[in-house]
Amino acid sequence: MPVDAPPRQPSIPADDVVVVFRTQNSNIRGRLVRLGATLDAIVAPHAMPELPGRALSEALALAALCGSALPKNGNLNLMVRSDGAVSILVADYAASGKLRGYARFDAEKIQPLTQAAARPDIASALGSGHLAITLDSGPGEERYQGVLAFEDAALSGTVAAYFQQRENLPTFIRSAVAEQYVGSRQDPQPQSRWHWRAGGLMVQSLSASTEDGGADDDDWKRVEMLAATVEDHELLDPGLTVERLLLRLFHEEAVSVERIIPLSAFCRCSREKVENVLSAFGAGELSDMLDDSGQIVVTCEFCTKRYVFSPNELRETGS
Repeated sequence: MPVDAPPRQPSIPADDVVVVFRTQNSNIRGRLVRLGATLDAIVAPHAMPELPGRALSEALALAALCGSALPKNGNLNLMVRSDGAVSILVADYAASGKLRGYARFDAEKIQPLTQAAARPDIASALGSGHLAITLDSGPGEERYQGVLAFEDAALSGTVAAYFQQRENLPTFIRSAVAEQYVGSRQDPQPQSRWHWRAGGLMVQSLSASTEDGGADDDDWKRVEMLAATVEDHELLDPGLTVERLLLRLFHEEAVSVERIIPLSAFCRCSREKVENVLSAFGAGELSDMLDDSGQIVVTCEFCTKRYVFSPNELRETGS
């Protein structure tokens, strides 16, 4: 009698993906993110200095890790407001697997940081502030927002502390960001060959740790120690497959993949939406918005797309 072959595991893309997994022996849920072209499509158009570019890249990786834990139709907004050189970070994860984000920064505050250190860390760029995570589980569900203060803390550590303090879920997160050089160094335009990459690993105990150090607590501590051995280059290297990395980290825990979520860049802006916003302003206010060429130019903070309107267009819309 012929025997059916066991079902094949779906292949996991090398980049732009969140992989949801579970450790069978310890029952710990985890997620691993790899971002390449999708991240570059979001960050590169902003033409930011390296420091805010790294901060935004990390925020997007963290939004993907956290947002992928929501139900299929869930959405997540991660926002950081700080008194540092990078004053605002916004990263959106929209169902399912769509990302967008932007950063605001003060170039004058960035300069002394780069003079003090060849590669200043993101924590120094953020300083002190607040992290807000807004969760929307989907249609018919109530939105929830949690806010956590931080001071000179790593962004990944602040997100992990949010889940630990606000959700009472033991959480470990490590993230890594880099610019990758692609192409020949004899390229006449070398800057066009640098591309943003990011990766991240998040593991969580789905139940709070027991006060007496019971079995659940032991399992969590063991998996957390294994997760902490991951290196930045392992999170970033597309040549190291996700399957191989998970096996390298958790082979004693019998790790299994539960979901594979492709990631892509998106934006909600449109000419119609911008036009509707402008139509709410009076003639005097619109006149103040005119540039030297006599037009109104609106640039989307997320995707940097420019929308150009003439006063006549807006008058016709408002009539």
